[in-house]
Amino acid sequence: MSFALLQEATVDYGAFAAIGAGLAAIGAGIGIGNIGGSAIQAMARQPEMMGKIQASAIILLAFVEAVALFAIVVSLIK
Repeated sequence: MSFALLQEATVDYGAFAAIGAGLAAIGAGIGIGNIGGSAIQAMARQPEMMGKIQASAIILLAFVEAVALFAIVVSLIK
């Protein structure tokens, strides 16, 4: 195939990248909501473990945000 034919066959994936980034953001929101809700329930059941539960929840939130940011970057790279 010639190079000119390959250039004509390129497709703009901008809309798909935006959908992928949006899905990553929605997934991160759901994940953070689940972590937060579970942490609150755990603290309500065992108030003496509040410090450890809070620390674990913050670490898990950071992991969810990192994965979401990675997914957004990957979806926006062509």
